[in-house]
This record gives sequence, structure tokens and C-alpha cells, in this order.
Amino acid sequence: MTDDARRALETARAATLERIAELTRDIDRVVEATASANTDDEHDPEGATIAFERAQALSLREHARGRLSELDAALARLEVGGYGRCEVCGEAIAVGRLVARPAARTCIRCAAPG
Repeated sequence: MTDDARRALETARAATLERIAELTRDIDRVVEATASANTDDEHDPEGATIAFERAQALSLREHARGRLSELDAALARLEVGGYGRCEVCGEAIAVGRLVARPAARTCIRCAAPG
């Protein structure tokens, strides 16, 4: 399981890094386009759309950075032998959950609300 887990985490990490790079390029394009334009986001009909696109890309990039942090933490747990153990109850996390969410920190029971 360790080799499979490492592969899954590294694959997810590489995809997340690419997503961050892609979003950063999108943000840079929007910023560059607005810097050269003589528009006022508040009063230009297109300004609201541009501001929304920039805010959305920034939010998506922040989410991807959080995912990257989760994946890095999972890789660190893998190195010290804690990967696949619930951080709440200490029981093994089901393989199916780890396949679906390689960076999972808790078992299904402990992750359930309430």
C-alpha cells in the first residue's frame, strides 16, 4: 500500500502544482489586460466581469494551495508511518477512502458531522 499511496499522492501533487501554475497564468493575464486598459471596474460594464474572473481565479488558486498543503502533509505522514491512520480515533482509514481522498486525515466515522 505504501508504494501505491506514494504514487497517488505524488500524482495528485503534480496535478495540483500544474493547476496552481495554470491559475497563476490566468490571474496574470487578467491583471495585465486590466493594467493596459483605461477602465474603472465599478463603472465599466465589463469591469464587473473582469473583477469577478480575477476574484474567482484567486479563490481557486488559494483552494489549490490548500490542497497542496494537505498532500504535502500526507506525504510527511507517509514518511513517518502515520499515513492511513485516523488522527482522531487512531483506527485505520479504509482503503476506499484513501483512494478517493489520498490526503484524508480521518476515517469516515470521525469525519461524519455530529
